[in-house]
Amino acid sequence: MPREAPYLAVADLLRTRILAGEWRIGDRLPSRAHLAEEYGVGRNVMQRAVDRLIIEGLLEGRAGSGTYLRMPRERLRMVRSRHRERWGSPSRVGMMERGRANAWESHSQMRVPAPDGIADRLAIRPGDLCVHTHYEFLADGHPVQLSASWEPMAITEGTPVVLPETGPLAGKGVVERMRSIGVFVETVVELPRPARATRDQANLLGTSLGDLVLQIERTIYDTDGRPVETADIVIPDARREVVYEFGIDQP
Repeated sequence: MPREAPYLAVADLLRTRILAGEWRIGDRLPSRAHLAEEYGVGRNVMQRAVDRLIIEGLLEGRAGSGTYLRMPRERLRMVRSRHRERWGSPSRVGMMERGRANAWESHSQMRVPAPDGIADRLAIRPGDLCVHTHYEFLADGHPVQLSASWEPMAITEGTPVVLPETGPLAGKGVVERMRSIGVFVETVVELPRPARATRDQANLLGTSLGDLVLQIERTIYDTDGRPVETADIVIPDARREVVYEFGIDQP
């Protein structure tokens, strides 16, 4: 069997001490140089071990001050369900649900050429023009979710709903907007994947570079099986757990 990387073994030992209560929330740990000497490893090994525990949310590094035991963050539940979602904007129903996004900021650009991967998801040619919208969702003033959506302009160009967050149906979501121009949504497909936060994502979400996130690749199809919107949704793992809810069709 392959030998475990030294930094992972050191991280396991430190994690055990933390969970055993050797340090209290807010305590500063011994310096990394001191810990490296204690464990008989190089400073690079200790650096990677501590970084691992920072990514896991057990520790936090403070510039110029040291490494501290981090206050655990409560993970609130986010339910993905056809009964609760409006697919494109946060629902205006149930806004009092604890931890639910109750505000959002958005920025749309028109006539953006579709990159290869997005074109494949939308069944269009690379370079075909789209409306590209970035969302930042907030709950109680704190960022809880990011989303970047793409809609083919061939479907919405020249209509009042070409921009998701302006016009008569601003913020109503993909289903209602598309219905208003005679396009009827039938299917939503979501592909969740674990990932690490990029620097830009961490800055927007108020987390750390490399923190765990859940990335959901979502594509919405009309009754003809044509993709009408695709989006990449990013949810910080430390703050949210995602649950999928399915209805059962009765015979």
